[in-house]
Amino acid sequence: MSGRDPANRRSANDEGAIDRRLVAVLDACVLFAATPRDVLLELAAAGLYRPRWTERIHAEWTTSLSRVRPDIAPAKIDALRRAIDASAPDCLVDGYQPLVSRLSLPDAEDRHVLAAAIHCDADLVVTFNIRDFPKRQLAPYGLSAESPDRFILRLIAIAPDAVCEGLRRMRGRLRNPGYEAEELLDLIARRGLPQTARKLRPRMERL
Repeated sequence: MSGRDPANRRSANDEGAIDRRLVAVLDACVLFAATPRDVLLELAAAGLYRPRWTERIHAEWTTSLSRVRPDIAPAKIDALRRAIDASAPDCLVDGYQPLVSRLSLPDAEDRHVLAAAIHCDADLVVTFNIRDFPKRQLAPYGLSAESPDRFILRLIAIAPDAVCEGLRRMRGRLRNPGYEAEELLDLIARRGLPQTARKLRPRMERL
């Protein structure tokens, strides 16, 4: 079953090594939200967890982005999707499709996310829509659902220095405008990560 023995995961980069990182399926609403997405991908690049998603998840968030931002050219959205994939090797999950019809969630359109999480042996689903993934329906698969904010708090508890270093690198890449450390924390607080910002303020000099 999914997520029950993360110590048995093998690293894609070293077949002889045990990979104990958390595996998290990022829901479409998370990939749609630019700042939480960028923070989560930065922390994945720092080796703090393994992010996974599917082409269907991509289709959902790119379709939503095209609808709310018709000014963004389709080619630019596609380039962003490809950059997201390139940032996380082995991120795409396939082969989960036969599971979808056997699952139950409040919104049947979310079943593909749960199916992908089960299929890739994930530990959790990261989503802003927690109510769409009830505990009683995820628990039999060894899964849970967490908001991006709560998930990043989990990563801070595991490796606070690595989280700070990841955000420092992210801040270093931001241009037009650039951000001081406090401004970056203000930004992530406004964009859906208030608890993360609050937790990191005492470490602001590390950002």
